[in-house]
Amino acid sequence: MLKKLTGAALLALLMSTTAFAGDTKVIGVSIPAADHGWTAGVVYHAERVAAEIQKAHPDAKIIVKTSPDAAAQANAIQDLAVQGLDALVILPTDPDPLVNAIKQVKAAGTFVALVDRAPSVNDNTVRDLYVAGNNPALGEVAGQYIKEHSPDAEVVVVRGMPIPIDQQRQDGFDRGIAGSNVKILDRQFGNWNRDDAFKVMQDFLTKYPKIDVVWCQDDDMAVGVLQAIEQSKRTDIQYVIAGAGSKDMIKKVMDGDKMIPVDVLYPPAMVGTALEMTAASLFDHVPARGVYTLDATLVTPENAKDFYFPDSPF
Repeated sequence: MLKKLTGAALLALLMSTTAFAGDTKVIGVSIPAADHGWTAGVVYHAERVAAEIQKAHPDAKIIVKTSPDAAAQANAIQDLAVQGLDALVILPTDPDPLVNAIKQVKAAGTFVALVDRAPSVNDNTVRDLYVAGNNPALGEVAGQYIKEHSPDAEVVVVRGMPIPIDQQRQDGFDRGIAGSNVKILDRQFGNWNRDDAFKVMQDFLTKYPKIDVVWCQDDDMAVGVLQAIEQSKRTDIQYVIAGAGSKDMIKKVMDGDKMIPVDVLYPPAMVGTALEMTAASLFDHVPARGVYTLDATLVTPENAKDFYFPDSPF
């Protein structure tokens, strides 16, 4: 059960500590722990951009806290409040259980930037700024690529998990291939996990003697898919298209790997975008409120270098 924060207690804490902050602007960053590739990328980009902002603004103090679950993140928000926050950038592990704690921070006059995962009610009572990737477009861009380059392909699909963003991506993919002769042989959940995706792909390879293309919703899963294909020594699979923008998949695109000709962005660097926009609001009085949706950019050999972060863990 989440630790309950009373509105009065948290408001008093925030207001009392802010009074001693002086000219220093304090930005708290609350993000999930690096439990898989994408979240490891979130941590990397949060720390990278925090360092850049503090270098550009000596009066900035940015505190990055990672949490393994919603209960721990509720405690992290309370710990950050002690620092006298001017702004909070938060990518929730699970948004709905944290919405009251976030609202209490915002009610104290703190600028709140919500990243990626939105609660059921995502309006200006919860946040000032919302920065997110485009889940429907992630699927649609992949589907359109297959429609254009392999309009008669027989395709297997490795889905993520049975949650809303998976369905958004799946619906987008179906729109992307609409009007083509693309045939979907099968769809199974790989749980955004490379080991689970490896097993799913092994099952596909056993069941279907001919597969032209694989679409999987996540670059981590693509690692398992490629491993299964390599072990099977099958040569009928033309290519795999995934998404997120991991450095390994971007490098394959840069190098012209025929099995990964393109990738679709859903970048963990979006936390850095939210942090930069928050800093611009605090230090430069740039209007940075509302909803900011990142494009699901198709990464090709021509533009891949723009999205390659070799030092990132993802």
